[in-house]
Amino acid sequence: MRNRSMDLGNDSVAGLFRAYLIPTLLGMLALCAVTATDGIFVGRGCGSNALAAVNICISPTMLMMGIGLMLGVGASVIASIQLSDKRVRDARLTITRALLSGTSIVGIFLALTLSSPETTARILGASESLLPLTSEYMPWIFLACLFQIWGAIGLFVVRLDGSPKYAMWCNVLPGFANVILDYLFIFPFGMGIRGAAIATAISCFIGFLMIILYLTFLASSLKMIRIPLSSESIRKSIRNIFNQCKIGVSALLGEATMGILMMTGNIVFMRYLGNDGVGAFSIACYYCPFAFMIGNAIAQSAQPIISYNYGLGHHNRSSATERFALATSIVIGGIVTGCFLLFPSIMVGLFLDTATPAAEIAVKGIPLFSCAFIFFIFNLTAIGYFQSVEKVAPSIVFALLRGIVFLIPAFAIMPEMFGTTGIWLSLSVSEFLCTLSISVYYLVDRQRSPKAKSRIQTIKQEPIRQ
Repeated sequence: MRNRSMDLGNDSVAGLFRAYLIPTLLGMLALCAVTATDGIFVGRGCGSNALAAVNICISPTMLMMGIGLMLGVGASVIASIQLSDKRVRDARLTITRALLSGTSIVGIFLALTLSSPETTARILGASESLLPLTSEYMPWIFLACLFQIWGAIGLFVVRLDGSPKYAMWCNVLPGFANVILDYLFIFPFGMGIRGAAIATAISCFIGFLMIILYLTFLASSLKMIRIPLSSESIRKSIRNIFNQCKIGVSALLGEATMGILMMTGNIVFMRYLGNDGVGAFSIACYYCPFAFMIGNAIAQSAQPIISYNYGLGHHNRSSATERFALATSIVIGGIVTGCFLLFPSIMVGLFLDTATPAAEIAVKGIPLFSCAFIFFIFNLTAIGYFQSVEKVAPSIVFALLRGIVFLIPAFAIMPEMFGTTGIWLSLSVSEFLCTLSISVYYLVDRQRSPKAKSRIQTIKQEPIRQ
């Protein structure tokens, strides 16, 4: 499953981008389809309150996934530059540090949240009527984060190692297992919402095993490596992890945007429309990861090509890859938005009987909500480019704009101005304003005299000696 003929520094940029994009996009769409299927089974088998309970638990898991993406992006960018400089051992140390750091963070998260699931559920906004379902779902879905963070980081490594097809199967096979287990646990076994959570945990464990197998036995260059415990090594490890976080922090903010969207949306919908409103919003939240994963797939497909050529100083190839990625984001984003505008009843009907109150609210609101997707995908792709060339400041600024600066005020102001219509349009307003900001930045940046910037020197000039 490894394409050994890939030459990131010399092969056609269009050919390389296609070689990465197709399996990456298919893998992520398969994962999204599985997530949606999970919601369909929960909605059909457990009802709209169960969907609302799931939605309440998702925000913290997205934070953990965001940390995984932060470490994955940072490790992949640094390792790409190290590989372009023929420093394979340093690259292996970089990815190993990322995996160990992610595992430690999730361990702390589990200790804090699962010491009292009911308290955690109340903090996340669960009403008294949703508290039993939320507490039942939470322990298993939070445990799945331990395996998901290895997938979040490991898939970057697998793709960088030249195996995008294997990375695709790391999404597809666990997803397929999740669909089967969801059906069995919810319907024949009657395990309800707990069954859905256990199914997710098992499927994530399968993906975890596939990553372990690859990084231990199948990787060409990027196998895991033992980290020495000398004081000098520990000092360099801390600096390396800091650099990973600095480069990838906008990816964390991107995932945090999803969490903020869900948490803020849950609170606002509960205030205006009660449990049925949260149930309706949860359907939109099941579809939102489609846009998120598409944007991530485009950004992650471009990243190895951009970072490797950036490390070599081939800025024309990096820019060409960026143009391919942005054009792709606009085309696919337009298609996704169009589907939700044209077929809202079909989209909602997969989850709930369209005669239910929650479904009626969702059918009216999802077309408005989906207007955000074309801007959503474009923004993720653009921020991914800034990460790939170590433009840390703009990547962080734009991630903050879309995740906090624009989104939270939109949720506060739009309902006051336009009622429930304004709630559904809040994400669209936030993402559009971020797209506008990025476009202005591009125009200003293009007018500057093109000077080669040597950010990579901080990485290249410090080879790790043990």
